[in-house]
Amino acid sequence: MTGPAGGALRWVERRAARVVGSRGLREGGSPWLLDLDGRPPAVLRTGRHDPDVRARFVTEVAALRLAERHALPTPRVLAADVDGAEAGSPALLTTALPGRSAMPPDPPASRLRALGAAAAALHEVVVDPRPGLPVRRWPMDGPGGGFVRVRDAVGSAPVAEAVARVDRLPAPVGPTVLVHADLWLGNVLWVGDEVSGVVDWECAGVGAPGVDLGNLRCDAAMLLGGDAPDLVLDGWCAAAGGPARDVARWDVVAALSGPADVAAWLPAIHDQGRTDLTADVLARRRDAFLRAALDRWAG
Repeated sequence: MTGPAGGALRWVERRAARVVGSRGLREGGSPWLLDLDGRPPAVLRTGRHDPDVRARFVTEVAALRLAERHALPTPRVLAADVDGAEAGSPALLTTALPGRSAMPPDPPASRLRALGAAAAALHEVVVDPRPGLPVRRWPMDGPGGGFVRVRDAVGSAPVAEAVARVDRLPAPVGPTVLVHADLWLGNVLWVGDEVSGVVDWECAGVGAPGVDLGNLRCDAAMLLGGDAPDLVLDGWCAAAGGPARDVARWDVVAALSGPADVAAWLPAIHDQGRTDLTADVLARRRDAFLRAALDRWAG
């Protein structure tokens, strides 16, 4: 990757300041960390002309503006061109948050509890569906995401059993809250052992807290193993001031919301510094997490 397209850079310079440097933040590409002349760094996200891409940009703008009103630790929108009329393609410019998303393979328990607490803070925002923030039924809910990929592929026996059970579930009841809907370790920034921000809101919407909590727990199981998922749950419950509902159900939903072949996630996971993880390890951990959730659910 060489950097953002010229049209996007000219748009940034009209809206903010001259760009004097850039660095790709995800596998060498968008979003881009921009060095601006005389101003703090900013982050530029760009995308191709496509209705689904435009919808994700609309969602990210709506989510970040709602988060700002509730003083959540998220980037602030500096400028948005969701149609690409000025930038040449959909573009979003936001503030840059301090910290890094990489997490060591053996983080302290306090850091995992902080991860759960960060999710609980999002879920304090009770909100109805609105333009840009539709109901999210599972992580990465939307065109081509979540369950669609699992159901269209041949997965393991636990996956097949889980899909059949979830198909029979009624919709969850209760008020809807702000959900990130792609809340994994790579989308949380840290300064030391403190959460400094939550980024990448293009899948956001409203839904049950379990959409995020289950995803965080499944991700912790796959990337960290051991008691990491339970420490995340401990942090969420402590911050929320009470127990989480339907944990087993949402663990199952989360385990179904990624690709049947988890090798598709390896580039993003390796980009976080976890080059020690293989597709085989991730698949075995995912299936063990799913099997345990199914057993608890049956009980």
